[in-house]
Amino acid sequence: MAKPSNTIRDTKNLIQKAGESTWYVRLAVPADVQKVIGRKVFIKSLQTASLTEAQRRRGVYLTTWWAQIEAARKSRELPEGWQSNVVAAIETVSSMFQNQKRAIIGEAIPPLPPINPELEARLRGNPRLVEAFETHVKQRLGEGLSGKLQLQDELAEVHKQLAEKLVIRRHTVGLEQKAVLISLIADPASHRSKSPITKNRLKAYRAFRENRGGAPKHIDQQVGKMDRLSTFLKDEGLVLNFDTVDVWLNSLDRAPATLGQYLMAGTAFWKWAMKYDTAWREEYKDKVNPFVGHDLPQGGGSETAGQDREIYTLDDTIKLRQAALNGSNQSLADLIMLGWYTGARIEELCQLNKESVITVDGIRCFDFPRSKSKASKRVVPIHASLLTTVDRLLQDALDTYLIPTQSANRYGHRSHAISKAFGRLRTTAAFSKLHVFHSFRHTVVTQLIRADVPDALAKELVGHETGSVTHDVYSKGASTVQKLAAISKLPPLL
Repeated sequence: MAKPSNTIRDTKNLIQKAGESTWYVRLAVPADVQKVIGRKVFIKSLQTASLTEAQRRRGVYLTTWWAQIEAARKSRELPEGWQSNVVAAIETVSSMFQNQKRAIIGEAIPPLPPINPELEARLRGNPRLVEAFETHVKQRLGEGLSGKLQLQDELAEVHKQLAEKLVIRRHTVGLEQKAVLISLIADPASHRSKSPITKNRLKAYRAFRENRGGAPKHIDQQVGKMDRLSTFLKDEGLVLNFDTVDVWLNSLDRAPATLGQYLMAGTAFWKWAMKYDTAWREEYKDKVNPFVGHDLPQGGGSETAGQDREIYTLDDTIKLRQAALNGSNQSLADLIMLGWYTGARIEELCQLNKESVITVDGIRCFDFPRSKSKASKRVVPIHASLLTTVDRLLQDALDTYLIPTQSANRYGHRSHAISKAFGRLRTTAAFSKLHVFHSFRHTVVTQLIRADVPDALAKELVGHETGSVTHDVYSKGASTVQKLAAISKLPPLL
């Protein structure tokens, strides 16, 4: 009878040791992560002599080991912001040896920083290197002052070379990264401080907010504010702290309320990063939130901050509409008329389409859908002086909307472009920044009150809640006839 083979049988990560019937699962650890994992091979008894059963059981171990290898490889990747770390280390080395040169010529210098233990061990672990180093030092010291100064320059260069080797030893460094590493060591000044608010972090922050069901516009605004801060830090070569945030705020030239929104956006990002971003949490673990504690200007940053909006008089509106016509902007002139006769919000007017013009109790009306609140959904009779304009808009409408504008923005809003055009028209016509399109709402409410229209009815026409539970919850509101009588009290534009 043939003797049993002493060789190890192997099939797809499965082995049997010599003289054993039990199967083992085995996986060699790649050389690049052996030091991180602390072994050269994974091996585990599957406690079965059946090859079929061993093949079934091995999967869980292989999956776990492959995950460990992948995690070990990721741990060797250069961390985010590694360039700044390298520059800081090289600048420390350069400063240290520059101070040593100053000490040689008799100047007082600060205490030397502690020696990197790994660097010291690496130097002392090579006897031949130590011997050559000591011989060279003695030679330089024998050359007098010039030799001593030159020795410091040479030692600085040696430390720079060792720094490069340490980075490569600790991390997986690609060809492009190595080229950057060499460049930074040779010329640290070539690297400007990079913002910690990176594109990847902003992407992760956006995904987090979207997964929590945040409003797209609000998310865009907050991410956009942090992106602007990041650009500022990069352009100015600044780190993120309280002082740089203060400098950034001063550079914005915004109203205090707007600056407050920037700080709230910063705080929201900071809280997210400290909770969910491991690298950020480690880097800023001993830092306070740089977005809190700022004293914002009182009434500064905007000439209109804290001031009430002005209303448009009849003469103002006629002047404004004529300016639009003189500028060949019929759409803007029509929008001004709609604002004067309805007091509706600019976006509500831009959303009006052919189906929004309805007839109720024999009276033609605008059917405004819900926008900002429950009260914003309302039916408003069309003022007699506006009917001819509405008929023309219905006939000329190309895409069903009464007011033609550029395509809607990403949030479905149609008023953005024409609102900007209105702002330019207002400036050209010599109106102040306190005169905005929304001022027409104030104008209409003021006109209705002065015409003795009941407060609840005036609010119903412009889409404001009355504040009365009886009216807002239980009442069906005024009749169409009552609303027409009220809206008819608005003076016509002659």
